[in-house]
Amino acid sequence: MELKESRTYANLMSAFAGESQARVKYGIYGEKAREEGYQQIGDIFDETSHNEKAHAELWLKYIHGGSIPSTLPNLQNGVDGEHFEWSQMYKEFAEVAKQEGFPQIALSFEQVAKVEAAHEKRYQALVNDVNGNQVFKKVTSQTWICRNCGFVLEGVEAPPQCPLCKYPQAFFEVDKPQL
Repeated sequence: MELKESRTYANLMSAFAGESQARVKYGIYGEKAREEGYQQIGDIFDETSHNEKAHAELWLKYIHGGSIPSTLPNLQNGVDGEHFEWSQMYKEFAEVAKQEGFPQIALSFEQVAKVEAAHEKRYQALVNDVNGNQVFKKVTSQTWICRNCGFVLEGVEAPPQCPLCKYPQAFFEVDKPQL
């Protein structure tokens, strides 16, 4: 039997979803505990959140045949997921909330849909950069900044290594406009 056709696969998907939700929930609970003056309880929530992430990663590896896919398919998965969220899921959720008399929740669904659309655009731009070998090399001169030490330089490509902190090229990004 193929894994994707089994109940085990459905259970893996459910386990991944549950552990993912628990991770985020416990992280939020940890913040709330510290806000209320319970540092130790906040830390325990954070530790448990970290454990839940490890569990989710285990299930995700099984879902993907034993290992996490490489960056390009992960980015495409992000594009697809964000597109579904803004173009279908949140629109439907907002409509239901309106029909049931929850206008504030409907508005929140609509606003989050806009964020998800921006996420899709960002992921798609990254897919294009990876496919075009333009993550660290652009067609026109850019301002590059080292994400570790803040070193700034102008040019069409990031250096193989930061001249200041010696971190690898992977730590360079095109500088975002400053506010």
